[in-house]
Amino acid sequence: MTTVTDKSRPSTGTNWLLLLLKARTFVALILVLAYFSFAAPNFLSAANAVLVSKHVAINAFLAIGMTFVIITGGIDLSVGSVVGLCGMVAGWLLLNGVDPGLGWSIQFNTFEIVLIVCCVGIFVGWMNGMLITRFGVAPFIATLGMLYVARGAALLSSGGRTFPNLNGNPDYGSASFPQIGAGTFLGLPIMIWMLIGVTLVATYIANRTPLGRHIYAVGGNERGAALSGVRVQRVKVFVYMFSGLMAALVGLIIASQLKAAHPATGEFFELNAIAAAVLGGTSMSGGRGRIIGTIVGAFVIGILSDGLIMMGVSSFWQMVIKGLVIIAAVVIDQAQSRIQARVALAQEAGMAK
Repeated sequence: MTTVTDKSRPSTGTNWLLLLLKARTFVALILVLAYFSFAAPNFLSAANAVLVSKHVAINAFLAIGMTFVIITGGIDLSVGSVVGLCGMVAGWLLLNGVDPGLGWSIQFNTFEIVLIVCCVGIFVGWMNGMLITRFGVAPFIATLGMLYVARGAALLSSGGRTFPNLNGNPDYGSASFPQIGAGTFLGLPIMIWMLIGVTLVATYIANRTPLGRHIYAVGGNERGAALSGVRVQRVKVFVYMFSGLMAALVGLIIASQLKAAHPATGEFFELNAIAAAVLGGTSMSGGRGRIIGTIVGAFVIGILSDGLIMMGVSSFWQMVIKGLVIIAAVVIDQAQSRIQARVALAQEAGMAK
């Protein structure tokens, strides 16, 4: 009996390997930090740390929204285009306001512009969710179609031109708009404070609320979740709306940083978001993922991108390296899933005997 029980238990090597796979994001972060601290001069300087944190924040916002979507077993390919669309909406409101056709226009202050732009992002996410839940369109196809719709709408808003000089107007209360992406508070960029707030809220939702448990349940076993009373459609619509909100925030941040809005902004941003989420431990098959892991994954992607730029690596090779990182992350995720399944089977066999 003793021999059978020992064989049914996972080996120490298997346990260590599983632990290493679970901690892969932190290991990757340590490795890239160590490498670029030696390979790239001034990489660890304070000025570069602030710059890297700003770049990381852009990816992290999108990756947090993408994490919720992927946990439910979906994907959102439209976030990059929503970033561009929301930036253009902000630019339009700042420069033109809204003309009701009565010979005068409605102008907005910074808070109202932020609110309207966020509503635009949430609305696009709602449309994604409705296409997927009400019309049965596959998430890949629905969000791919919305990618083109949002990008086309962004181009149509200005005829493909840039909205320049988004400095705001003190008379309308919009002069503070550039502070969203360029301002600081207590020595940290405002966008970093925004990211901290969003991270805390997302972590609370995921770990402390029934909605968070329902998100994981839908990704783990959608039919089982539905039979247990989870409103699967509402959960799915929520995660896509949340992803749209994150894209809207990024559109606002970039437009305020550059003081300009271009319809092509956000191209391929969805790839970085997916890479950060998957690298952070979110399973592409759904049901597993952590917000903190996603944030660390965003740091890995951001540090990798900035480090390669500082080393003078061409943008073409950067794309190749990012693609390899995504592939490696998915392969490692699949390996982790297989090992966890074997460990679970071994434990069940040991309990049965």
